[in-house]
Amino acid sequence: MKIGFHGAARTVTGSKYLLTLDHYRLLVDCGLFQGGFEMHQRNWRPLPFSPASVNDVLFTHAHIDHTGYFPRLAADGFTGRALATPPTKALLGVLLPDSGGLQEEEARYANKKGFSRHQPARPLYTEEDAKKSLQLLNRMEFGQETTVHKGMKVKLHRAGHILGAAFAEIRYRDPEADWKTLVFSGDLGRRGVPILHDPEPLPACDVLVCESTYGDRLHEATDPKEQLRRELEEAFRRGGFAVIPAFAVGRTQEILYHLFELFEEKRLPRVPVFVDSPMANSVVELYCRYASEHDVEMDALEAASGSPLQTPYFTVVRKRDESKKLNDHPGPGVVISASGMATGGRVLHHLLHRLPDPRNTVIFVGYQAEGSLGRRLLEGETEVRVLGEGLTVKAAIRKIPALSAHADADEIIAWIRSAPTPPKRVYLTHGEPAAQDTFAARLRLELGLDVHVPEPDDVVEV
Repeated sequence: MKIGFHGAARTVTGSKYLLTLDHYRLLVDCGLFQGGFEMHQRNWRPLPFSPASVNDVLFTHAHIDHTGYFPRLAADGFTGRALATPPTKALLGVLLPDSGGLQEEEARYANKKGFSRHQPARPLYTEEDAKKSLQLLNRMEFGQETTVHKGMKVKLHRAGHILGAAFAEIRYRDPEADWKTLVFSGDLGRRGVPILHDPEPLPACDVLVCESTYGDRLHEATDPKEQLRRELEEAFRRGGFAVIPAFAVGRTQEILYHLFELFEEKRLPRVPVFVDSPMANSVVELYCRYASEHDVEMDALEAASGSPLQTPYFTVVRKRDESKKLNDHPGPGVVISASGMATGGRVLHHLLHRLPDPRNTVIFVGYQAEGSLGRRLLEGETEVRVLGEGLTVKAAIRKIPALSAHADADEIIAWIRSAPTPPKRVYLTHGEPAAQDTFAARLRLELGLDVHVPEPDDVVEV
């Protein structure tokens, strides 16, 4: 069998792994490249394979860097099955049309302001394209082994990270050969974080394709809820607004969980909290619906106080005019809005209005890809362009690294050690070069593993 690494190779976004066995083709994840201009341009390059030649797509989870290219794949000729856990399937019903709508909106805005390099600016796909692609989705339950081809079986295991996230165990054999096992980690979550079950142990496997987002670092041992409290308290003392760019899936819900506890414990003053992301608000409803995915602490909190994600503490902002009115809302207050890397969405309008004011604070609570506006702000840039307009950054820029949905280097190693036997070969993906090279060296030294770091569009035999 062959694996083609057509995304998330030597970078973090754009996950696409093409498995070819006999004449059968399975694409594991189908994500958008995200980040700066160069990453955006990669989404427009033709794929090194024909979408029509792919038999099935398997999604590890719903994040756009793992799923956001799928409507384009379908529009360009893919007609097979797309397999996902029930929560992931439900999330994609929200995320993909929203992604198409955002791209149309950004193209319209670029045409209005005249800052696109394309004339006229056009979306990669539309909301209608995304809705059509949803018709190809099929449910695959956790723990259910499914034969996708006469020589290939797939089973999904809980990976933590976000609602519905899985790592994929793929058993395969070439004609007249023994069965082998390949595991795709997807995005591996952390143990002990709120709301969801911990990641399941790694099964024995011959080949592991493993993420390495935080392969060169460890998360701070500090309590993320306490970090959040300190940063917000400081912002409130200045009378300013705290803008929290947050992924609509996973991070927004975790922030709401912590805010609920801080308000209940009276460790933060009650201030207005606005959740300004229609997508995030729809996702909150799905997090509440799939109670079977909740951990015991979440179950206990719901039994005692009701859902911590849907309370009078939080104001849901759905309409665009309501979102615009927030620009004039005096502080102190909090607005949580997508996208988490400040690469698109309503958060850009909040940043446009709040960054020039020194009373305000922008708090990043997740990974910021190289080239993204979020990364540039964290690296200290003081002159940036937001929605085509230049501005001077005067707001405080903060981050809470402990609020990560990705396992760090030690946590990934612990997960690999949880397997009954070590993998015979490891391919590191979904990481920037420095993180991958550092992590590869650790795996070789500490675990004695055969580790490879594929380049973009490498194809290997396994």
